[in-house]
This record gives sequence, structure tokens and C-alpha cells, in this order.
Amino acid sequence: MPTELEELVELLHSPQPAVVSIALDNLVGYSQGAHQQVFSYGNYEAIKDLKTLSKSTGKITVQQSTTVLANLCDDLTMRNLIVEDFEYLKFLVGQIVNIKNSNADIMCILLTNLAKNDAINKVFDIALTHNDEQKKVFESNHGMDCLMDCFVKGNDRKLNPYANYDYLAYFFADISRFSQGKDYFINEQAYDNVVPISKLLVFTEKYDSKIRREGVASTIKNSLFDSNAHWKLMNDEKINLLPYILLPIAGPEEIDEDDMFNLPEELQLLPSDKQRDPSKEIICTHLESLLLLTTTKQLREYLREKSVYPIVRELHKAVEEERVADLCDRLVQMLMRDEAPEGAEEEEEEEEEEESDDDDDKIVEIL
Repeated sequence: MPTELEELVELLHSPQPAVVSIALDNLVGYSQGAHQQVFSYGNYEAIKDLKTLSKSTGKITVQQSTTVLANLCDDLTMRNLIVEDFEYLKFLVGQIVNIKNSNADIMCILLTNLAKNDAINKVFDIALTHNDEQKKVFESNHGMDCLMDCFVKGNDRKLNPYANYDYLAYFFADISRFSQGKDYFINEQAYDNVVPISKLLVFTEKYDSKIRREGVASTIKNSLFDSNAHWKLMNDEKINLLPYILLPIAGPEEIDEDDMFNLPEELQLLPSDKQRDPSKEIICTHLESLLLLTTTKQLREYLREKSVYPIVRELHKAVEEERVADLCDRLVQMLMRDEAPEGAEEEEEEEEEEESDDDDDKIVEIL
């Protein structure tokens, strides 16, 4: 005999909308923790029901069903049943791009949670059909390009009054762990001739949104696992990555004048009230990005020329946190060490950080 909760799950595919609404309303609270296994009842039929309900026209029904799906992503089997459904993934991206969708932000959370699986790379195969209003906003019909435009143009609800698209920052961070995602962010896109990562950099100091700063910092770090792209990311004036890594970790401390004028222009003559990023986790991510940039001798020399060491030194003095101190120490070792003689075979000693942070593996739960 099915339990009371299992009976509620069965009601999700009732032909009576009122019955479905009552069942869904009662089940939302069971989509987290140990109780979420009730949704596996009947060979996971509830996942199909929830996907169908999230496509309905009822605002509350869509909100609740999407919330449940986002929370159920904590379970690998249920997450697979969602993300491996290409038509549903295409629907989800299309709805996020719908600038009148009042549930766009919840759908961004669902998309982010799905990005823990390799199958999310299918997002690069999604082509959308735009209506006349969307054509005024989106120059491309490729799903990934449109998501990027939503994040950039939709900041502070400028595109959709119901959505700020902040959680797409976490989606970008997750998808940049995969080679296809990494390639997307560091290469110029045909539709606008811009390297996507350059569009994200302005958000490294958006202090009213930790979500944006955190996700963008992780996207930068993951993109740097391709050492072949380092020189371009540093020296292409349309990207100019280094200042956006250094500014969040720089404080108001005065440094030697010679060092100061070797810094990137953006870090010279900083105001006396300059604040570092308040999040130690984000500071650590930027330090990890700098460590990745020390992988090659060419970039180590470049970082020395740009007076990165004094910035790291002052950070080490100012921030009392064990992980920050450890990363600063490692950076100092890489920047201040003697290099091998010219022409000698160089052995890289730096062990790369794992591409997947603990934070990258977390599912965003909707309470």
C-alpha cells in the first residue's frame, strides 16, 4: 500500500487541475532532504509530471513545480532524468530568455543545478526561435549566447522586471569546468565579435550581489585552466583580465611608488577608502586564479612586471584567514623564486587546483 505522501505524488498526474494544485502545494516542502525520495515512487513518474507542470500557464504551478525540480537535483538519478531530456532543457533555456517570464530566476536556479552533469553541454546545441520583441534584445538565436545576454543586459532587472538573472553566474561557473564551456568563454563569438569572459569582468566588484561576484570569480578561475589562453587574456586590450582579478583583493594600503606605477593603470592611485571583497571565499578564488597564471615562466615574469607581489603581500598582512594566508604564501613562493637559466628545461612544480570547487558541487535549494 502506498503511503500518504506517495498517494500525493500519484496525484500529480491527476486529470483534475484542482487536485494537482493541492498535491503540489503539499509536496513542495518534501522536495529537500531525506523526504525527497518520495518522488522516486512509481519509477520516478513524478519527474515527468513536474516537468509537464512547469510548462503550464499557471504562475504558482510553474513556480512550485520548478522549485521542486530544482531541489530534487540533489539526487543524481532525478537530476539525470531532467538534464538528459534535451527538449526539456531547450524549453527551460527558452523560458529563461522569455523576458516576460515571472519565474525566470527560479528557472535559472534549476538550470544551475542541472549544470553539475556533463549532459548540460547540450546547451550549446540549443537554437531558439525569437519573437519580434526578443529580436530587439538578442542578436543570436543560440541558447548560450542568449543566456549571456540575459545575465549582462538583465542586471538589476533592466531586461525583465521579475528577474535579475544573478544565478546564471553559478551556471557559468559550473559549465566553465567543462572543455566546451571553457572554450566558449575564452574565444571570440561570431555573433558579436566579443570574447564572452570580457563581458563578465565588470561584475567582479558588484558588491551588492555576492552571487554574481562569486560565480564570475569561479568562471574566471575555471577559464584559466587552459594555460594556452593566458597570454591572450592578459594582453588583449579588449579583455585585460589582470586588473579584474587584482582589484577585489587590493586594499587601501600604500605601496612603494615604483611598485605602484608598475601596476595595471586601474590599480594605481587607489582611493584611501578602497575596500577588498568582503567574502574570504571570493578572495581565495581570485588567489587561485593568480596561482594558475604562474603555471608558465612567461606569465610569472609578467606578474612580476605588473607588481602583483606587493598586492599579495599587503593582502597577507591585512586578512587573517588561514586559507588566504596559505594561498598568499604559495603565490609568493612562485613569484619570488629564482627561475631556471635561459634555455634550460623547465619543470613546472605547481600542482593545479581541482577544477571543481566544493562550492561548484553544491545544489542551490529553494526554501
